[in-house]
Amino acid sequence: MKRILVTGGTVFVSKYVAKYFKAKNYEVYVLNRGTRQQVENVNLICADRNNLKACLVNYSFDAVIDVCAYNQKDITNILDALGEFKDYIFISSSAVYPETNEQPFSEDQKIGLNSIWGKYGADKVEAEEYLLSRVPNAYILRPPYLYGPMQNLYREPFVFECALKNRKFYIPNDGKMKLQFFHVEDLCKVIEKILEKHPKDHILNVGNAEAVDINTFVELCYEAVGAPLEKVYVTNHDNQRDYFSFYNYEYILDVSRQNELLPKQKNLFDGLKESYEWYKDNSYEVARKGYMEFIKQNFE
Repeated sequence: MKRILVTGGTVFVSKYVAKYFKAKNYEVYVLNRGTRQQVENVNLICADRNNLKACLVNYSFDAVIDVCAYNQKDITNILDALGEFKDYIFISSSAVYPETNEQPFSEDQKIGLNSIWGKYGADKVEAEEYLLSRVPNAYILRPPYLYGPMQNLYREPFVFECALKNRKFYIPNDGKMKLQFFHVEDLCKVIEKILEKHPKDHILNVGNAEAVDINTFVELCYEAVGAPLEKVYVTNHDNQRDYFSFYNYEYILDVSRQNELLPKQKNLFDGLKESYEWYKDNSYEVARKGYMEFIKQNFE
């Protein structure tokens, strides 16, 4: 039985990862402050990653799956506190690619500041570079928009909420801007393949091979809810983040390396249906934003 440490373990990706690997009969440890409900039958190491002291030094892990590191300090704190471990897998972000890079973004391109993502992306760059300076054989995964059950960000849940309320949906411009997604279960499958096969490439873009435009994404969300959709196209407002879940920024990742490990990804509609089924009973876990209020005040 492999022993793994998952940083976090109580919200969206880290929670799903902990649950997935527990179901696969891994011995799962989670590192968090113990302020939220834990996944059943995992081992809690109750601590703040900024004040770990000696809480990890006596453990040995086959793998550390670091979902919650956002900057170099987060990586430093974990590495300084860990005892023995074999593999380190860091969930980074596609935000590390400057928007000036040629698309689709590939792992061989330079990384650096992206003006859309700002500090978030810059901090992820520093975290990646520092991790590799300390653990040269670490694996780094760079996803686009993650989705699926346990989603606490107001992305597909916002569209679900509009559908449940039989609202028109306000779409930026012509709705043809493309979005690239990746289901959280597929992320777990890639991690599992890495632990099994230890591929030669240690930096991997991960994501669906096919991107979809905004029109299609919204249509699939409404279809998952089973609600009729009436679209309204917004062409006279500059900042689509005032009323829509995604920035006005289209980018595509080259996922060729990932496809060698996971040739097929979950169908987007099936994944959105899973996300909706979870949302129906857990909508209180979603961190809402003021999109609905903005629409009511400005468009209706």
